[in-house]
Amino acid sequence: MAEQASGAMAETGGAQSVAHGADQTLGHGEHSEHNPGSPMSWVAVAVITVGFIVGGIALVPRPTWWAFWLGVGIALVGCIMTLFAKTFTADWY
Repeated sequence: MAEQASGAMAETGGAQSVAHGADQTLGHGEHSEHNPGSPMSWVAVAVITVGFIVGGIALVPRPTWWAFWLGVGIALVGCIMTLFAKTFTADWY
């Protein structure tokens, strides 16, 4: 049994060194399958987030419906911005 355990450990160690060596082949400035998106997409997502926050805060102590609908409107503007920014087509992997 001791031979089996040592053999398994040797195989695992070899796999780790191969995987670690694969990571070293990439330079520090290169990215592997990483797409950060366009700045317009980030702004659109930030606007949607602000809309949800405004709408959520409007419901906390008691429903303030005008502020809730303001948050919905802000979130909708952000959704329209994602259409113009082509967030789900051009920025996607």
